[in-house]
Amino acid sequence: MTSIESSPISHSYRGRFAPTPSGPLHFGSLIAATGSYLQAKSQQGKWLLRIDDLDTPRVVPGAASQICKTLERYGLHWDETIVYQSQHFERYQAIIETLKQQQLTYYCRCTRKEIKAIGGIYLGHCRKLTNSADQSSIRVRVDQPLDGFFDKLQGEIAVEPHLAEEDFIIRRRDGLYAYNLAVVVDDHQAGITEVVRGADLLSTTVRQRHLYQLMRWPEPDYLHLPLAVESHGHKLSKQNHAPALDLDNPEPQLWLALKFLGLKPPLELHQAPVEEQLEWAGSKWNPAQLPCQREIELSDISRQA
Repeated sequence: MTSIESSPISHSYRGRFAPTPSGPLHFGSLIAATGSYLQAKSQQGKWLLRIDDLDTPRVVPGAASQICKTLERYGLHWDETIVYQSQHFERYQAIIETLKQQQLTYYCRCTRKEIKAIGGIYLGHCRKLTNSADQSSIRVRVDQPLDGFFDKLQGEIAVEPHLAEEDFIIRRRDGLYAYNLAVVVDDHQAGITEVVRGADLLSTTVRQRHLYQLMRWPEPDYLHLPLAVESHGHKLSKQNHAPALDLDNPEPQLWLALKFLGLKPPLELHQAPVEEQLEWAGSKWNPAQLPCQREIELSDISRQA
């Protein structure tokens, strides 16, 4: 299969943080950003920023610039030029055309409502049909499913058969490109060598690995950080109205994020400048000391502060 544009940029360590501009960053975002930043810097590598504004109906005007301002306020300065997924639609379409030529895709007319009515699992109904492109999503064929993968923190991850075997969508019925396709294309193009992100994305990894293998591209390593959850078990997220990070007083929240990530920042760093905290964290960073549970109740960390 053909590659897109130029080859990946570098063979040295390259990590990234890729927030969706659907609102301001919250404490859960800070964990992912800080963890990926420290991992990249501990390898003397590059830490890139990509704005995943792929799902245009969810994009909030001004959110991208607010995200950048927040990262800078917390001392998390990215390397190289910011990448925006909304500028890469032609790139994603080129990959779909490549997969089509290999007869690895098909048009699907099944709606979410219809799939939910049969148990929520897509069973390949449209595989043998000759649907037109009109009002259809595009699915990729999964003829050789992956039953799991290795995560550098979580270890061997087994994937439920229905998730591993399901032909998944790479372009939606509304014409928008799917996350699993875009993230693989952009990570490959940027030469990302390791993906450090939250454990809520563990289940998507097997599909992304499938695309890497179809395209015969080298796969990055994966490290999925634990999620911060509230006392009732809900993860911190924009959908759950998690409060935005404080731009006026970032020091205590960064200190708490370092503690969440398994470091033991001394109390005197609690109000130290964020640059000083990150310098201290960089000297102590060791992925082997990260908590490997997939969820951590934030109140447990806060009580220890």
